[in-house]
Amino acid sequence: MTETVHPLNPARPEAAQQSLSTAAARNLATTTKSAPQMQEITSRWLLRKLPWVQVTGGTYRVNQRRSYTVGDGRIAVDRSGAAARVVAGDLRELACLRDFEDEDVLGALAGLFTQEEYAAGDTIVEWGHAEDRFLVLAHGRAEQRAAGEYDDEAVVGVLADGEYFDQWGLVEERIWDYSVRAVTTCTVLALRRSDFQALADRAPALRAHLDAFAADDAQGRDGEVPINLAAGHTGEVELPGTYVDYQDAPREYELSVAQTVLRVHTRVADLYNQPMDQVGEQLRLTIEALRERQEHELINNSEFGLLHNADAKQRIHSRTGAPTPDDLDELLAKVWKDPEFILAHPRAIAAFGRECSKRGIYPAGVDMNGHQVPSWRGIPVLPCNKIPISDTRTTSILLMRTGEQNQGVVGLHQTGIPDEYEPSLSVRFMGIDEKAIISYLVSAYYSA
Repeated sequence: MTETVHPLNPARPEAAQQSLSTAAARNLATTTKSAPQMQEITSRWLLRKLPWVQVTGGTYRVNQRRSYTVGDGRIAVDRSGAAARVVAGDLRELACLRDFEDEDVLGALAGLFTQEEYAAGDTIVEWGHAEDRFLVLAHGRAEQRAAGEYDDEAVVGVLADGEYFDQWGLVEERIWDYSVRAVTTCTVLALRRSDFQALADRAPALRAHLDAFAADDAQGRDGEVPINLAAGHTGEVELPGTYVDYQDAPREYELSVAQTVLRVHTRVADLYNQPMDQVGEQLRLTIEALRERQEHELINNSEFGLLHNADAKQRIHSRTGAPTPDDLDELLAKVWKDPEFILAHPRAIAAFGRECSKRGIYPAGVDMNGHQVPSWRGIPVLPCNKIPISDTRTTSILLMRTGEQNQGVVGLHQTGIPDEYEPSLSVRFMGIDEKAIISYLVSAYYSA
């Protein structure tokens, strides 16, 4: 007589099996399967919340009132070791040098800048003193402080690499109406007004350009040509005449494309199509990946991406590092006309939440399409992992106004394209090759 020994306790005999094991039974059972999943799929709030505009001709033109604003609002600086030098061509960012074409004079002007170093806590310029020089912050971070009504100081702005201090002191006598204090070690490039005027006296082309700039009343300091109006008058006064000028060469946005070729073997499509459509599942996951790339491009593309197209005047720097309620309030002050939503990396949202908790502030959530999302001042704060985080753990937060009627951000697409599978996304059959592989061209068209 033989006994079966229990595998875990040799002293205990194992009872003989009296029924079919579950492992064997699974061979006859029908397995319930999930649809294929992928970790890349995100909520894609940007694609869901942007209003989409039909671009029938493939190009969208933004007509605007004539403006004198050029470039990115920053002056590039070349750094070679400890030495820094202003990029001469970028001096055209200054209103008084806009459209000035003499490269030799610009090069000589760039050579007049002197380098100054400031330690954290040093005062770079002081309120009430003569504004006798133009300053470019080559490297570092500084706080712009204004005098309060009761002899106190308030931080009104933060300056960082490439930003410059008030430019009007070069062409007219002014007094600093704020102070600038270094928050970190700062490298500053300074151009004295006396040196600037002396070069203008030696360069007839520059002097003529500056005189024409001073005589041109049409160049408003807000960057747009002003519209002359009269208000509050009585009697039969002569009313000013005016017209609204438009840009001669308005910016145009062409639809971009994300494409791939999906390949499926005919044997797979013929024999392994139950209970799920193999081609359909392959196509679904491919489209998910295309939509993820579409959102990435809308954020990061160098031509139309939102991070690269935010105007320099609409950018702010956090005052202390992690985003605080004060920083978001300052951002709201920039986009105070009908802000729609805030877009931030999930880690930036978490950092903001920690700053709120430190202050004992607990922002209420809002309902977005059945989802509870955090908010600030009633503006939804939506996560987007496409916003990059740098190696030094810095990132960006976008506050957006949307819609054509609000002169806000809009998504661009074209519906009704051949072989359209989803709006502005086509799946085109490319044929079967000699290896019996089916090919489909999957294309998504978009811009912003």
